[in-house]
Parts: sequence; structure tokens; C-alpha cells
Amino acid sequence: MTELFAEVNGIKICYEIYGEGKPVVLIHGFGSTKDEWKLAQLGPLSEKFKVIIMDNRGAGKSDRPDEPYLMEMFADDINSLMEHLNIDKAHIIGLSLGGMIAQTFTINYNEKVDKLILINTTPDFPSNPSGIEMYKQSKIAKYEAILKYFEQAYWDYGVGGFSRNFRKELKTNPKKKIHGLFSNEDLIKEFSNAPSTPQDSKNQTNALLHFNVVEKLSTIKNKTLILTASNDKTLPKFKSELIHEKVPNSKLIVLEDVGHGSSLEKAPEVNKLILGFLEN
Repeated sequence: MTELFAEVNGIKICYEIYGEGKPVVLIHGFGSTKDEWKLAQLGPLSEKFKVIIMDNRGAGKSDRPDEPYLMEMFADDINSLMEHLNIDKAHIIGLSLGGMIAQTFTINYNEKVDKLILINTTPDFPSNPSGIEMYKQSKIAKYEAILKYFEQAYWDYGVGGFSRNFRKELKTNPKKKIHGLFSNEDLIKEFSNAPSTPQDSKNQTNALLHFNVVEKLSTIKNKTLILTASNDKTLPKFKSELIHEKVPNSKLIVLEDVGHGSSLEKAPEVNKLILGFLEN
């Protein structure tokens, strides 16, 4: 599929469209790009739906304006892209940072959301500036490591969300198609794809610093599926449990013995849950 660009809110957003049917918008995580969805979720979803994947501002091939970002800015970009594509309503799926954006979008543009799926995310972020600074510095260190010693950087930063056994399988059989969907070589390619620069990390972490929608979650009346991982150290499952507690029409499912990379490590199970929820 050819990459396309939409002029929205003074910047260009890069996006791609796959499949036919009811629209589904996929929102990627921090330091990643729309291509992360191509590894495991895009294929199965596009067999049933019209799937729109996009690079957030400050990521991938979208513009990267050097200014502090807010979740509302990311949400406004999605709204403007949907207007550009003449999409009145869509299912929204967000992963990690994408889940934070998805919550903000649903709160601000509720009439444009059909069903909502949140994967390994949180309704708030620690407001302690020192914690945010540490997170930002870790992302900058990742970028610098990619430039200096790429292969080791991948094993240091690219597989931390996977279980030990899964990492071992990736290293032992780098060409093997995991679940018939992706290989370790595919993961390495995605890891190296347009990484976030220090400037991008600074601007994106500003959105985290000002993010807290806990008290607004009760306004989300949409049917909502919340997927979390029992061993997620990045955004622990109690954060998803809080979302479930606050969102009245929500269902929480915990994926056992897996971490923040559960959408890949347990791709068949995750895809089955997503499709079952959307098609029901």
C-alpha cells in the first residue's frame, strides 16, 4: 500500500489504508511508528475491516514540529485525518501511548468513536517531573545507542517487553516466522525504522507530563475492551484495572505471563480477542 499524506493542523500526517468495511484507526506507541501494526495486527484486521494506520506527529514519516506536544494535539490530528478521509465514525485501537491518545480522543470526540480498544496503557502518568525526565533520558539513550552499536541496542532496548523464553526464541531462530506473522529480522527492521530523535522524545514526554484523564473516564460510554499484561513493567496492569473501574461499559482481560510486548508475543490470542470484540 502506498503511503499517503494529509495536511492537518499545520503539519503533514503520513498514513496508509488497508482492507474494506467499517473503519478502524490504529494508534501506535511512544518511539514507534505505524509500521509496528504491520507485524501482527494489520493483516488479520484488514481481512475484516478498513484499517487506517498513521504515524503520530513527531514519529515516522509524519512531520516532527519542534514544540511540546499534548495528548489533545495527537487527538486533534486523528480527528482531522478522519475528516480528511470523510470518516464520520470508527473503531479506535490504541497501544501504550496510543492508548492514552485513544482515551483522550474518545473523551473529546465521543460521537466519532464506535468501539474502543486499549492495549497496555494507563489513564495517567506519574506527575513527578524527575520520573518523566528519567523516561525521556532512557529514550534518548536508546537513540544514541542505535547510532553507536545498533545490534546490541536492539537487544538492550528492543525486546525488553518480551518474556525471557520469547527473547531466547527470537535470538535462536531469527528467520523463523513467529505465529506465522513476523520474524526477529522483521522486528529489527521495525526497531530501526525512523527512530525518535532526542528532540522527538522531549516533545512527546511533555504529553505524558500533562496526561491525566482518570476523572473523565466515566464519560466514556462506548463499549470498551481493555487488554493488559500480567508482567507489564512499563505500564503495570493496575493502571488498566483503574480504567476498567472508571469506564462503565468496559471489559478487562489480563494476558498471563507476558509483558508490555504482549500484542506481539501473544499475537494470535490478541487478534482473536480484538476481532471477537469488534465483530460481536
